[in-house]
Amino acid sequence: MGIIKTKGIIISENNMNDFDKMVTILTPNGKIGCAAKGARRPKSLLMAGTQFLCFGEYMIYKGASSYHINSCETIEVFYPIRVDLDKLIYGTHITKIINDVTDENQNTYKILQLVLNTLYMICQTDKNLNFILSVFKLRLLCYLGFTPQITQCVCCKEKENLSYFSLKEDGFKCSSCGRTDKSAIQISASCKTAIQYIVLADSKKLFSFELAEESLQELILVSKLYFDQKLEKEYKVEGIYS
Repeated sequence: MGIIKTKGIIISENNMNDFDKMVTILTPNGKIGCAAKGARRPKSLLMAGTQFLCFGEYMIYKGASSYHINSCETIEVFYPIRVDLDKLIYGTHITKIINDVTDENQNTYKILQLVLNTLYMICQTDKNLNFILSVFKLRLLCYLGFTPQITQCVCCKEKENLSYFSLKEDGFKCSSCGRTDKSAIQISASCKTAIQYIVLADSKKLFSFELAEESLQELILVSKLYFDQKLEKEYKVEGIYS
């Protein structure tokens, strides 16, 4: 029987039997599906640490066919997200994405860090939720191997007049090349700078910029279409509770 000690965040939970739970924990080394026996009992020591969106430290043991949580210590529960429906919708949307793109035995340290930083921004700030989600999506794509070309035109290598984002060719295009690309979205200089920042910024400063409304709408459009194309699935925030 192997013992694992790890930090992680609960990205899904499901009731099992009368008092048990099955939870999925995103750790720095992939996600782990675990049984939490008795976690739904009122006095259970596992109750707090096995709640959705709880970030904690977990002692997990591997049984014959599954993992089980032995003990846990809560670090952060993101309480303001739990009591705000709009924030909860976006937090849930993010965890659904993470469930889709991660697996067991995978290096997910940077993805876990991104999830925690994103949830912190949702929890502790009043930044536009679509702004936060767009930044999250573009940065996540970089970690998944879909970093767009942001320094020059993907066609002619021109470094000036980069005013289009090509969904087909994964990056910026100059004004001449962009006009002939039906998949290209015309963007402002502010949106271009924002995309470059999201790709290159230190993880701790990822959300440390502002955008005017017009440029923000461009960023939201680019991030959604590029993300859905690369993951070959349409993700809709409004569909979570429908």
